[in-house]
Amino acid sequence: MKNTFISILVLFLMVTCKPIIQQEISVTPAENGKRKLAKFEPKEGVLLFVGQELEAVGGLEEYNDGYLNHFEKPAGWTTYTNINPGEYSFYRRQRGLDGLWETHDWGDNDYNAILQHSDPDYSNMALAIGLQFVNHEKRVADGTHDKYIDRLGDFLVSLGNRPVFLRIAYEFDGPWNDYDRKSTISAYKHIVDMLRARGVNNTAYVWQSAGTMAPDQKHLEKWYPGDDYVDWLGFSFFNGWKKQKMIEFARSKGKPVFIAEATPTSSDLVWDPKENQGITKEMRLSNPRQAQMAWDEWFLPFFNTINTNLDVVKAVHYINCHWDSHPMWLQNPTFKKIDARLQLSDTISRRWKERTSKAPFILSSEDLYDNLYNHK
Repeated sequence: MKNTFISILVLFLMVTCKPIIQQEISVTPAENGKRKLAKFEPKEGVLLFVGQELEAVGGLEEYNDGYLNHFEKPAGWTTYTNINPGEYSFYRRQRGLDGLWETHDWGDNDYNAILQHSDPDYSNMALAIGLQFVNHEKRVADGTHDKYIDRLGDFLVSLGNRPVFLRIAYEFDGPWNDYDRKSTISAYKHIVDMLRARGVNNTAYVWQSAGTMAPDQKHLEKWYPGDDYVDWLGFSFFNGWKKQKMIEFARSKGKPVFIAEATPTSSDLVWDPKENQGITKEMRLSNPRQAQMAWDEWFLPFFNTINTNLDVVKAVHYINCHWDSHPMWLQNPTFKKIDARLQLSDTISRRWKERTSKAPFILSSEDLYDNLYNHK
């Protein structure tokens, strides 16, 4: 009986220890020389970005209650634009490259990237741009929209040495975008080829999955533009974060990961009988009970995902957004009851500052650009 018990115990230890051994083998390929660092990839640490619209980021005369007004300056901020001229978004007709040179609101509050770029409060910060071309992927791929790519190149060059992370066709596999796979891959490559030919050298190219829609590695491989066209891999960290496959895929490709969109939403879906669909839980950080729920069910998993994958997760973007005040999200099942502004909760603010003010997080600094350009 004793021998049988010992045999079972040994077998149990062999089975349970195997994942731990595998995890230890694959921890830090970038730091121990197993892979080459990507463009703007820090050797150690995680670049902290904050977004996404002017109100959320703040730091401007007319937008003065955002992240920059309450917290230490992060390493970067995010903005969004498009190449889908003629499309309507909440009663506004898009012109193409909206929100880069002028203030535009397509249902998600105001955007104006050059206004931020020109403001001293945005010095020593990298910029991440989400570029979408929903319903226009074929026209981007075949050259019909080349004039917009040329203008985008002009904009990127005008930023000087500010490092830019361009997220082309972000959330490419999200069904809400309904991108055609082959055309989207071709469009992605065409944009990169044109910008490189234009002499744009301050930009890293990010390929971002929705994060929850990839059932396996084969799905991601089918959408992948290729190593020569991708500097960083990205995914979104919302209520379905447990389903993401991108971190594993990134290790297989030897690429860093940008958690390119992240905001507190519960990972547990609840059913709304009025809407007859599953929605995420109400989560407004101004509510102490909901703020604590957000910390337990989203913030802690978010930080844990970063800290247990420091070999590949090298940048994250927190969306400091008043989601349920913007027309675009009022009926969205994920964001319609979300207010993710950190400054609304003293408890969350304190915990956020404690976490992000030290390693592994990288914030703004006078030598940030030099470190990103000369990381090799």
